[in-house]
Amino acid sequence: MSNINQKPLRWGIIGCGSVTEIKSGPAYQLTDGFELYAVMRRDADKAKDYAERHGVAKYTIDADELINDPKIDAVYIATPPDSHLEYALKVAKAGKPCVIEKPLAPSYADCLTITQTFKEKGIPLFVAFYRRSLPRFNQIKEWLDHDKIGAIRHISWQFSKPANDLDIRGTYNWRTDAKIAVGGYFDDLASHGLDLFCMLLGNVKEAQGISINQQGLYTAKDAIVANWLYESGVTGSGHWNFGTHNREDIVSIYGNMGKITFSVFGEVPLVLETNEHKEELFIENPTHIQLYHVQNLKKELLDNTFKHPSTGETATHTAWIMDKILGKL
Repeated sequence: MSNINQKPLRWGIIGCGSVTEIKSGPAYQLTDGFELYAVMRRDADKAKDYAERHGVAKYTIDADELINDPKIDAVYIATPPDSHLEYALKVAKAGKPCVIEKPLAPSYADCLTITQTFKEKGIPLFVAFYRRSLPRFNQIKEWLDHDKIGAIRHISWQFSKPANDLDIRGTYNWRTDAKIAVGGYFDDLASHGLDLFCMLLGNVKEAQGISINQQGLYTAKDAIVANWLYESGVTGSGHWNFGTHNREDIVSIYGNMGKITFSVFGEVPLVLETNEHKEELFIENPTHIQLYHVQNLKKELLDNTFKHPSTGETATHTAWIMDKILGKL
């Protein structure tokens, strides 16, 4: 069992791949009160290389060894989503707080299993939907909470990008393997935005969509359109296409007194427009994009001063929306 009141709180990472190099791993090392103590990867040479470059005390090729190491207090699972259920249940059995990369699992059903297991055991569970903790999106939340555009009516998201070289060459990529991610890049990318929108506008009560494979480059879907309805009565719409000639990422929130425009992934100014004025505000993201997400983990786990915005329950709701759009429910 973990002692989550001690300092430093020692973390182990399962799957020290690319996402942990800059986005997340260093954030655990930079957060006061946390220590990145061990990493696991099935390739021993790569695990050793990561540990040496990042100054991590221990590395292993055995996830069970990491999970059950009494010196490790909490576990961050950063593997592809098809392994999240297996590892998460082992972490829950070990009684340790857990952070899981997004999406929480490939299906809503698996997300429910993970979340309910941690809830029944009273163990903290978080998901790396780190945009909920980024200052640029908290600024949008502040605008909405202060009625800067009046009553909210609708949100729309237009996202498209060209096929990448991996897709064109037919190189295997788990993100476009329908056995792991039915929606392809939609699962990987759209989940970020749809989860963020729930932070901004509340939970969704209805969702539907059409999803197809237009290009035939891989087994997963590559073109999706959707509509959804929030519990508040705000409507939503979106379309995502992963075979267009250029990249676009535009979100518009419409109110009865104005509009807010921004990008989910692009570091571009937030734009607030009303009849009286137009305001553009640029808020830079941190070098290690998960830094505020990880610092918020510390505020909950060690300081007991904050409720983290991205939990198993919030991520499970996002999974439900995704599965409804893809016709899996």
